[in-house]
Amino acid sequence: MRFKKMIVAVLAVCSTVCIAPKTPLAQQSLNNDAVIKLVKAELSDDLIVSTINSQPGTYDTSADGLIALKSAGVSDKIVNAIVTKGTTPVATPTPATVILAAPPPPLPGVTDVGVYFKDKNGQWSDVISENVNFKTGGFFKRMASDGIVKPDLNGHITGPASTLRLTKQAEFVFYVMEGQSAGDYQLLHLHAHKDGREFRSVTGGVVHTSSGAERDTIEFTSKKVAPRTYIITLPAEIEVGEYGFLPPGNMNSGKNLAS
Repeated sequence: MRFKKMIVAVLAVCSTVCIAPKTPLAQQSLNNDAVIKLVKAELSDDLIVSTINSQPGTYDTSADGLIALKSAGVSDKIVNAIVTKGTTPVATPTPATVILAAPPPPLPGVTDVGVYFKDKNGQWSDVISENVNFKTGGFFKRMASDGIVKPDLNGHITGPASTLRLTKQAEFVFYVMEGQSAGDYQLLHLHAHKDGREFRSVTGGVVHTSSGAERDTIEFTSKKVAPRTYIITLPAEIEVGEYGFLPPGNMNSGKNLAS
């Protein structure tokens, strides 16, 4: 009978242990007061430091907080662990940033829409603009083709010659308006007369067309080097003479020609 009672008592103890709720200390957040309690419980410094390093905590590391720790008998080793834990920066995600850079400026010296040439100092300078008087020809030819063939455009420039004299290796730059390109310009061969210079081209912005001996439009190549900025290369076979660049939009209104 006595043996049976002992077994019942042991089972009761096991049952009590098994159903007890589990609340591990590792899940608790530590603070200054919790550390003081551990010290007063006479736990070793190494164990308290290990606990501080392994568990989350919110510590008062101000001057008053540290003085309170020392007054409570907390060792320097433990205080140092608290200070280190309390001042460790928490990694926070940083938003991705995008820097929008301004578009690159055109070449030095190229500031306004127009035609530029490289001078003897290697700087880009304005090509002188001159007024052009236009007269449209080929009216009957256009009528006979039901308007498909564009009329010729005869241009006249006052003055015997341009004041700008360059070699055949001259370099040019176009700085064009938004929505335009170097292909919208015409390179024209000018013919000198006693009362000025003349050329014959085509209307409607037709560029680089030379079908017929009477048209003076000449092919050239261009390379875009910056927004709205083009380097112009003259043809190697170009003859010595006088030439001009006719900008788009001036072919029908009769404004300026860079010569």
